[in-house]
Amino acid sequence: MNAIHQPHQNTQLTTAKLLINGEFVESQTSNWQDIVNPATQEVIGQVPFATREEVNAAIAAAQNAFTSWRQTPIQTRMRIMLKLQDLIRSNAKSIAQVLTAEQGKTLADAEGDIQRGLEVVEHACSIGTLQMGEYIEGVARGIDTYTLQQPLGVCAGITPFNFPAMIPLWMFPMAIVCGNTFVLKPSEQDPLSTMMLVELAIQAGVPAGVLNVVHGGKEVVDMLCTHSDIKAISFVGSTAVGTHVYNLAGQHGKRVQSMMGAKNHVVVMPDANKEQTLNALVGAAFGAAGQRCMALSVAVMVGETKHWVDELVIKTKTLSVNAGHEPNTDVGPVISPRAKARILDLINSGIAQGAEILLDGRDVQVKGYEQGNFVGPTIFNQINTEMRIYKEEIFGPVLAIIHVDTLDEAIALVNANPFGNGVGLFTQSGTTARIFQNSIDIGQVGINIPIPVPVPFFSFTGSRGSKLGDLGPYGKQAVQFYTQTKTITSRWFEDHQEAGSLNTTISLR
Repeated sequence: MNAIHQPHQNTQLTTAKLLINGEFVESQTSNWQDIVNPATQEVIGQVPFATREEVNAAIAAAQNAFTSWRQTPIQTRMRIMLKLQDLIRSNAKSIAQVLTAEQGKTLADAEGDIQRGLEVVEHACSIGTLQMGEYIEGVARGIDTYTLQQPLGVCAGITPFNFPAMIPLWMFPMAIVCGNTFVLKPSEQDPLSTMMLVELAIQAGVPAGVLNVVHGGKEVVDMLCTHSDIKAISFVGSTAVGTHVYNLAGQHGKRVQSMMGAKNHVVVMPDANKEQTLNALVGAAFGAAGQRCMALSVAVMVGETKHWVDELVIKTKTLSVNAGHEPNTDVGPVISPRAKARILDLINSGIAQGAEILLDGRDVQVKGYEQGNFVGPTIFNQINTEMRIYKEEIFGPVLAIIHVDTLDEAIALVNANPFGNGVGLFTQSGTTARIFQNSIDIGQVGINIPIPVPVPFFSFTGSRGSKLGDLGPYGKQAVQFYTQTKTITSRWFEDHQEAGSLNTTISLR
């Protein structure tokens, strides 16, 4: 992690502002962290670690705004989302440039990051349908029952470094369009592109106090988890922090969704289309330098597909490792020197534990960017499930290959892994696909798709060790997460209607 220090005297550096009650303000903290370009180590900005007073002010602003915002007509909220999606589309390229500079991913991947978040905003424009309750007339004589999906109050979101556009857009648009107010804490490693999206939300018409932003580390996270005015917390990030958030917020009576680590497998059957499958494996394993919670970590080669490994290595060698803004880059740097050191340690552990390394990216050199946090694509073969490179989430451009003889062995292997974010199967057989999708105990399944992230009409449904909480981000589950159901049973007597006899039972007649 970058050091916490007093602010630089260089007034040319961009500082990440706080958003409190509709105003972008400079933090009064004395603790700042550099925002560093991962390809060059250039300091491109600074992010404050907000004071307790600033965090409390943001929460208070959200609490005060909730009273009026929850009464705002649903069509008004929907029109703000319509304006927001238009603004994001118009500014996507400039946001992508900032995102690449602070996060390191390629420009194409940065634009994809924004596009997947934009899809959620577009889905939020359908809130008039998504937030409908239910109604039944005549559940008993003269009695009707109906439900309302009402907002919770102040909600908060904590987002990771790997998707500084998409994941914030998973959170605050769905929360506020449902009538809640929101406090967002972006990743302290790359908050500038997130703040550009927040500025667009204010331009789109989000009222003062409805959306607020604070920056910081564990102290700010803990304040959000424990503050009595916050009703729900959405988190995406590492398993360790996600478990802490889930437990701490849960102890304080909050609704929590926590999307965490992963170890995603793809099972390759001998009848799969070889060329399409190998292309998909390379893209899913090494895109975004492996810094995706849905990245392919383990290829499970079934039967004769063991002979495909050499071709997989050949294809991987064609990938270009370079700074994200450079043309034709396939693999950019990882986020920080600390992340690089962790990845290299895990690669070293694989070698020490006897895995066969077919492609070694530890010493990759990128001309002109010698100080960058680069790790080249790395492929291990003949691993086993006791190795660290199998057990731990590497979060880097490392693919581990394991061999089995049958589909049943592959299913058992995947189901034995504690993580449950995503899994893929490559086959030409509908029967095989049906057996696999019914037998596999993973929340998101791709058939001939290596990264099975659903479109926003559905919800992100990672499971088991990758998720804490019942409801996932975006889609219909997000509406459930950000609302509470109120059930109303009513009877209206006509003036001439007889009162009837006294009834001391609980039955309706």
